[in-house]
Formats: sequence, structure tokens, C-alpha cells
Amino acid sequence: MIGDIVKVIVDRPLGSCHPKHKDIYYSVNYGYVPGVIAPDGEEQDAYILGVHEPVSEFVGKVIAIIHRLDDVEDKWVVAPESASFSKEEIMAQTAFQEQFFKTEILV
Repeated sequence: MIGDIVKVIVDRPLGSCHPKHKDIYYSVNYGYVPGVIAPDGEEQDAYILGVHEPVSEFVGKVIAIIHRLDDVEDKWVVAPESASFSKEEIMAQTAFQEQFFKTEILV
């Protein structure tokens, strides 16, 4: 899946708050890849990096996978095709949510 071009439907746009945990603020667009079922039985979740305004959907390249060692599901990291981010940059931009999990970033 790394390197694949996917469409992400954004259900938590940049600037929004988590629907259950109002103290979690989304500093990036976040959504799901329709038609791809994750191990939790829901559609695959994805962070969108490199897009600095709220969007409702986005087509981009899967540049990394955030593998949660203490959770059932991984998160995909999607960015514009020409963008690149280091593991450190990915962790810094997703830490608002990933800080609660033990993770490793696969590129």
C-alpha cells in the first residue's frame, strides 16, 4: 500500500475536534479510505499531511504507515504525490493523537 494513490474522505477536517474527546484538536485533515477495511472492521483511517486547509476529500499517495503496537489498527499517512516527510516530521504532525499509543512508522 505504500506508494499507492488513494482517495481519503475527510470526516475530521483540520481545525476540528474529536467527536468523543473534545480536548483532541485535529492539526491535520483526517479521514478514511473508502472500500478498504481495517482490522477493526471499519474503513482504513488516514492522516493527510501537506494540505494546510480543511478539505472534505483528498487524493494522494500513501507515504507511510503508523503501526500501533498496542492497538488493533494502523493509520495510513497520505500526502500530495510530490511531498515527502521524514519519520520525525510524520510523528510530530500526528502526535496530537498518536501520543496515546506506542507506535512505529513504516516507510
